[in-house]
Amino acid sequence: MKVRIRTVLKSAGSLQAGLDAIRDDSDLHAAGLTSHATVNLMLALEEAFDVEFPDRLLRRKTFSSIDAIAEALAEIGVRDEAA
Repeated sequence: MKVRIRTVLKSAGSLQAGLDAIRDDSDLHAAGLTSHATVNLMLALEEAFDVEFPDRLLRRKTFSSIDAIAEALAEIGVRDEAA
C-alpha cells in the first residue's frame, strides 16, 4: 500500500523535498505539502484506491505522513497488499 501511496504522492503531492528522502513517518507538511496539494493528494488517493475519505478523516493529521495515510486508508477498508 505504501508503494502506491508514494506513487500517488509523487504525482499529486508537489513536495519540495525529493520523495526518496522522505521516510514513511516523515512530516509531509514540513517537506512542503501545502493545503492545496493536500486536497489534490486526497482526490488522487481516492481515485487510486477507489475510496472516499469520510468527513472525520478530512483533517491535516490524516495526510501528515505516509504512515498516517496508510492508517487512514486501512481504517476505511483498503487492504494492505503487502500483508
